[in-house]
Amino acid sequence: MLNIVIFGAPGSGKGTQSEKIVEKYGINHISTGDVLRAEMKNGTELGKTAKGYIDQGQLIPDELMIDILASVFDSFQDSKGVIFDGFPRTIAQAEALKKMLAERGQEVSIMLDLDVPEEELMKRLIKRGQESGRADDNEETIKKRLVVYHSQTAPLIDWYKQDGKYQHIKGFGVLEEIFADICKAIDAVK
Repeated sequence: MLNIVIFGAPGSGKGTQSEKIVEKYGINHISTGDVLRAEMKNGTELGKTAKGYIDQGQLIPDELMIDILASVFDSFQDSKGVIFDGFPRTIAQAEALKKMLAERGQEVSIMLDLDVPEEELMKRLIKRGQESGRADDNEETIKKRLVVYHSQTAPLIDWYKQDGKYQHIKGFGVLEEIFADICKAIDAVK
C-alpha cells in the first residue's frame, strides 16, 4: 500500500494537492478534521468522546485520535493506500501512527513537506478568508497559527528525515509543476 503523510503550514496547499494525489493514485484520503466532524455527526462512541474534549476547548488526546484513525483506516476495503492530512502534528503522534500501521503490516511510504514562504502563506490565507468568509483566516490569527505550526512541526521534519521518509516539495509557483514534483517523489517510492 501507498501510505502518504502530507505536511505543510496552513495555506500550503495540502487539501488541493491531496485531491490531485487521490485522483491520480486511487488512494483514500483521511483528513483528521473531516474524520472528527463525521464521527461526531454520526454520534459514534469515538465521536461522543471527542466531542467532550472539543466542547471543553481541549485538544483530543493522541490515543483517541489514533483509535479514530485506525477505525477509518480499517474501514477501507481493498485500499491502494491512504493519504494522511492533518496528522501527525507531533513526534508522539508520528510514533503512534508508525505503531498503528506496523500492527497492520503497513508503514508510511513517504512524507511530503509542502514548503511555502511565510509571506506567500499570509497572502493565500487572507485571500481564502476573503473568499470563503472563514473567521480564522485573518492576519492576527494566521500569525498565531503559523507560530504554533513552526514550533510543533519543525521537530517532525527531522523525525521523518531520520526515518528516511522525508521529501521536501517546493509548495509555491505553478500548481501543475508542484504536483509534478509530488508525483516524481511518490513514483520513486512506489
